[in-house]
Amino acid sequence: MTQFLPPNLLALFAPRDPIPYLPPLEKLPHEKHHNQPYCGIAPYIREFEDPRDAPPPTRAETREERMERKRREKIERRQQEVETELKMWDPHNDPNAQGDAFKTLFVARVNYDTTESKLRREFEVYGPIKRIHMVYSKRSGKPRGYAFIEYEHERDMHCEYLPPEPGPLTLSAAPVPSRCLFPPPILPNLTLAMSFLLLPLLLIYLFFIHVCVFKKTNTKKFPHNVCVYVCVCVCV
Repeated sequence: MTQFLPPNLLALFAPRDPIPYLPPLEKLPHEKHHNQPYCGIAPYIREFEDPRDAPPPTRAETREERMERKRREKIERRQQEVETELKMWDPHNDPNAQGDAFKTLFVARVNYDTTESKLRREFEVYGPIKRIHMVYSKRSGKPRGYAFIEYEHERDMHCEYLPPEPGPLTLSAAPVPSRCLFPPPILPNLTLAMSFLLLPLLLIYLFFIHVCVFKKTNTKKFPHNVCVYVCVCVCV
């Protein structure tokens, strides 16, 4: 098809002139005669030290051994710090300790959105509060989820074993006293036991009254009523 094109278009497809040859500036590697042939390392053996005079090789520490060594050093360093801090610690001269421990309540699992005013509103129903201290992280400044509540009277703190009513902005668990746990009152248990004991006695008393009344009025219905009261007593 190209042979039918006009000459002006065929000139566009004409090949270019070849690249002119230039001689290299240096000789090729195989043309250089000053290169020495390859040889072994035998001439250099005399440069090495004698293996009998060489020191024994040192064993390198593996990655697992290095991690174990760092962990052991960290434990030992921490133990020394704890021993030093125990010697310097004096519980009677603690500048951060405030208030009376027997009047202080430890509240755990506090919602992170809860503020001191909300805690005061929830716990003032048990008595007047002297101080509320919520613990915050020293690094981030966020609450740690627990607080200390100091009452003005010790008896008010003893009433705190009853959990407060749950709410969206209050505690998620019952508070715990800082010194001891007070057991629930014994009076409800005694009342429940007395009710179970007095109910059968009351039914027996009504049964005898019913028997005495029906003996005087209607003796025909007596066996039927007796069966009814016996069934009631058995069910109870």
